[in-house]
Amino acid sequence: MAFARPLALVLGLAVAATAALAREPYYPDATWQHRAPAEVGIDAAKLKDAIDFAVSAESRNPRDMAEDQRQSFGKREPMAGIVGPMKVRGDMTGIVVRHGYIVAEWGDPARVDMTHSVTKSFLSSVVGVAFDRGMIASLDDPVAPYVPPVQPYPQGELIDLFPTPRDKTITWDHMLRQTSDWEGTLWGKPDWVDRPGADPEKNRTRERAAPGATWKYNDTRVNALALAALNVWRRPLPQVLKETIMDPIGASNTWRWFGYENSFVVMDGAVMQSVSGGGHYGGGMFINAYDMARFGLLTLRGGRWKDRQLLSKRWVELALTPTAPNRGYGFMNWFLNVDQKLFPNAAPDVYAHVGNGVNLVIVDRGHDLVAVLRWIDSNKSADEFLRRLAAALNP
Repeated sequence: MAFARPLALVLGLAVAATAALAREPYYPDATWQHRAPAEVGIDAAKLKDAIDFAVSAESRNPRDMAEDQRQSFGKREPMAGIVGPMKVRGDMTGIVVRHGYIVAEWGDPARVDMTHSVTKSFLSSVVGVAFDRGMIASLDDPVAPYVPPVQPYPQGELIDLFPTPRDKTITWDHMLRQTSDWEGTLWGKPDWVDRPGADPEKNRTRERAAPGATWKYNDTRVNALALAALNVWRRPLPQVLKETIMDPIGASNTWRWFGYENSFVVMDGAVMQSVSGGGHYGGGMFINAYDMARFGLLTLRGGRWKDRQLLSKRWVELALTPTAPNRGYGFMNWFLNVDQKLFPNAAPDVYAHVGNGVNLVIVDRGHDLVAVLRWIDSNKSADEFLRRLAAALNP
């Protein structure tokens, strides 16, 4: 005959189970495991309040990403034509993961959508694997010696990625931190047309800063880093990412990483596409929210997944180190909250992988938590979501 357990014992077992979840790092297999909010120390009603707010703060920009680009970058920048694939986005979507378990999801997390500049975090990761394997000896090395002239496809003049004496002093660290002020044209996009300000001509003719002295978010320079990384790996970067990061973390087979219609080169006799670092001109990573959450969990766990160190602890430490001209930025695209400017309602050790749209993979190390927000209207709204989410976390 079975006997009911005393209430105190039941409560004690629940507390012990919650503590065990917090102590032992758990990694999802191919299929995500779910937990009720209470099982991982989250108040369900307050969590719902945070989610309801996020849904109410859906972006009001056009869902057609091509039209959105034409109404934003297309109106502000010269030579802003779309040269890579784009698509119509889905509903406002999100996932909350605590201790490795999904505790909430909404919208359409399985839908593959553009993630814009979150792509940069995947790009910096394949550079990180190359660094960890000694293919890049030092991040303080100039990049130029790693990149011989590149043959475009179809035929054209060889691409010299670092033609000027100043550009030849640019290091991997400069490019990863967007402090290079690299000067040039790649895939038909000069560096100066990207976010040129009110006077594009002035931006074109200005004197260049010493590498490392200034910070500027610039997709043409990011694409130059992608081409440099392709030369180091001598393999298409999506293949490298799949083998070294995405397959080991159990990502789906539905993500795609695109470049531009004119970003093909010949490498070792084979035609390869040099991918883009975002969706500014189209392309970049097309991915679902579940796979974004896995990547966030990988970075939360310091580059480790189960028994494998996919990205070294040293690399993750460097990625989280503030950049001198912009303390809110580490490596691309690790946005830091060290001064609580990104998310005033979140702790200084919170960081995010950020893309236009707005797409966010938010990592809260202090609470062992990852949140994916897709198509929320602003970082300010994401901050309010985090405030409400923090209120749901039991002490």
